[in-house]
Amino acid sequence: MAKLLCFFHFQAFNIENLQPTTYNLQPIRFWFESFSFVIMESQFQELLAHFIENALREDIGDGDHTTLSCIPSDAKGRAVLKIKQRGVLAGVEAAKAIFRHREPGCIVEQKITDGTVVQFGEIAFEVEASIHTILQCERVVLNTMQRMSGIATLTRQYVEKVKGYPVKLLDTRKTTPGFRLLEKEAVRIGGGFNHRFALYDQILIKDNHIDYCGGINQALDSAYRYVQNIKPGLKIEIETRNLSEVEQVLKNGKADRIMLDNFIPDDLKIAVSMIQKRCETEASGGINLDNIVDYAATGVDFISVGALIHQAKGIDLSLKASFL
Repeated sequence: MAKLLCFFHFQAFNIENLQPTTYNLQPIRFWFESFSFVIMESQFQELLAHFIENALREDIGDGDHTTLSCIPSDAKGRAVLKIKQRGVLAGVEAAKAIFRHREPGCIVEQKITDGTVVQFGEIAFEVEASIHTILQCERVVLNTMQRMSGIATLTRQYVEKVKGYPVKLLDTRKTTPGFRLLEKEAVRIGGGFNHRFALYDQILIKDNHIDYCGGINQALDSAYRYVQNIKPGLKIEIETRNLSEVEQVLKNGKADRIMLDNFIPDDLKIAVSMIQKRCETEASGGINLDNIVDYAATGVDFISVGALIHQAKGIDLSLKASFL
C-alpha cells in the first residue's frame, strides 16, 4: 500500500471560522439524487482491515527492533492522543480499529468523537494495551488521523461556505493510492458527500472517453447499451465543456447527470436553466473557497472539489506515553 503522505510536514492553517458540529459514523454513501451506491458495513470493515494490514506490514516489516530490544514483551502501558492544533477531528474510529487489529483485547477509552471541532490540549482518547502494541501502532495511527483530520477540517470550511444553498459538496477520485477509503470517509466526517468510489460503481464519461469514442452521441449510446445489457442499474454521468455540448447531451437524453466542467458561474447558470431538472447537474473544475459561493448560487445540484483531499494539510496530533 502506498503511504506517500505519511512523512509530509504538517502545517497549521487558519480555521477560525469553523463551527462545532458532530457527525455520526455511517457506511460510506456515494451520491446520486436518484441513486446512491453504498459501501455496507461488512465491505467497509473488510477494506479497512486490508488497509491496516498493509500499513502495519509496511512500518513493522520483520520487527520493531527498537521496541523488541528495550521493552519486555509482557509490559503493559497506556497512551493518550493529544490534540496540538485546532481542527475537525477525524480517524478516531480508524485508530481504534488499528489498535484492536494488533491486540483485540486492548482498551480504548474514547473522549471525543469524529467530526468534533477540537482545540489545542484536548485528549481524543486513551489506549491501554501491551507497550509493544502501542509503539508499533503509533505511527500508523498518527499518520491516519492527521491526514483524515486535515481533510475533514478543509471539507468543513467548504461546507460552511455553501450553507443555506440547496447543493451537495462532493469529493473526487483524486486520492492517495491505498488510502481512498479513509480519505473519502474523512470528507464525509467533515460534512461533505462522496462521489463514486472507483471506476466500477458509476459510468462517468470524461472528455478523453468522448474524444476516443468520436463524439458525445457515440459515447452516450454505447454506455446506455452497456448498462441495459451488461450492468443494469448503473448510472451514467457525462462531462461537458461548453453550452453546445450541454445541448447535445440533452438532445440525446441518455445521461442521468451532466458534469459542467470548468464553466464560469454565468455560463453555469445558463446551463442549469437549459437543463431544467431533466437530469442532475454537477459543477466541477476551478472551484475553491474564494469562489464556491458563486457556483452554489447558480442552482446546480452538486459541486465536486478535488481539493478537499489533495490540498488538505494534516492536523498536528501526538500519542504520548501515560502510566498505569
